[in-house]
Amino acid sequence: MSVVLGILVGLLMLVFLVTAHEFGHFLMARRNGVEVEEFGICFPPRAIAWRKVDGKWRRLKKSEWNDAPGEGTILSLNWLPIGGFCQMKGESDADTKKGSFGRATYLRKTKILFGGVLANWLIAFVILTIMAWVGMPHFIENQFQVNGDTAVISLKNVTISEIKENSPAQFAGLRVDDEIVSLRRVEGQEITFVRDVDTLLAFDKAHAGEEILITYKRKEKMTTTRVKLNDANAEYVLGAGITGEAVYKSTWSAPVVGLGLTFQLTGETFKGIGQLFVNLFSGLVKTIIPNDEVRRSGAEELKSAGDSVSGPIGIVGVLFPAVLQNGGRSLFFFVALISVSLACMNVLPIPALDGGRWLMITIARLRKKRLAKETEEKIVSRSFIVILAIAVIVTILDVMRIFK
Repeated sequence: MSVVLGILVGLLMLVFLVTAHEFGHFLMARRNGVEVEEFGICFPPRAIAWRKVDGKWRRLKKSEWNDAPGEGTILSLNWLPIGGFCQMKGESDADTKKGSFGRATYLRKTKILFGGVLANWLIAFVILTIMAWVGMPHFIENQFQVNGDTAVISLKNVTISEIKENSPAQFAGLRVDDEIVSLRRVEGQEITFVRDVDTLLAFDKAHAGEEILITYKRKEKMTTTRVKLNDANAEYVLGAGITGEAVYKSTWSAPVVGLGLTFQLTGETFKGIGQLFVNLFSGLVKTIIPNDEVRRSGAEELKSAGDSVSGPIGIVGVLFPAVLQNGGRSLFFFVALISVSLACMNVLPIPALDGGRWLMITIARLRKKRLAKETEEKIVSRSFIVILAIAVIVTILDVMRIFK
């Protein structure tokens, strides 16, 4: 049941984020004098359509869909829950009709093309600001926060979930479900109270190879034990799986945290995209080199590239159900992360995407010559075929992950 619910929530969130992206294009087009012929939620075939007639919205009959009477934009609700679309008048750069995208100035085209990207960044900013206000765990390493305006408002006790064989934790007599309360160096007086997993990991890392005192609670009884930690270059320092969560709340700085974290996630996303392409192309090159060791290295890089991408099926069928099980905070953070990812992907200089279309228009402007409609369609269509082929491969990988 949780998997089904996760899939439904995933579909709704993806439709919302993609439709919001297209709504950003819609608003910018309307504000910059470009007519929008149709704004659709989900993809055709159509289910319902409306249009203004004599100043009032009227539902169109099916016979009127292709030649709908009235004025302005057609609003449609469609059957395929995979996003949305914004169909503008004369989307080719060569179009010169009044109210067309092609006739708009370069600056207005730039605003329209990046309106969707801004919408996705804005959604992430709003979600993260609200989360910072009501309370948000640390989801990523060195997560941005304003230390002077951050308080712990909720706590899941830091508890041992796993003990590794022949580890310092096992030798010290620690057990699963023991609650870690505090840490202290054997020769020191300063006590570190464990409020979250990060606190424990940072202490272990700072004192690797030393003897420390761990105070833990087991069935309401407090016990302190001595533990000799492994060196920093060992496989693990303590050898215990840890669970626990602190929720951090901001007040006046919530918008600052929302903005800072949006920038941080954007940087991490671009870093991940860059690493993906490096692994992909490096792996492909290495697989054709006649050396077994190099080929194995190339195969590992290609596997790493494959494991790091996920399409709509993987996001909806695997990631959303898993995230939903971790609670509402994880879900909303994941939605913000997907929104940032959509923004970052769409600024890439790929002709079928917003960033690629803007690049083509920019090159045409620098050449002081409009891009021919046939040339633009050829570039975009070929780029779209490549993206579609990649999408098919990613979908196959997603299905394989699901059945695993």
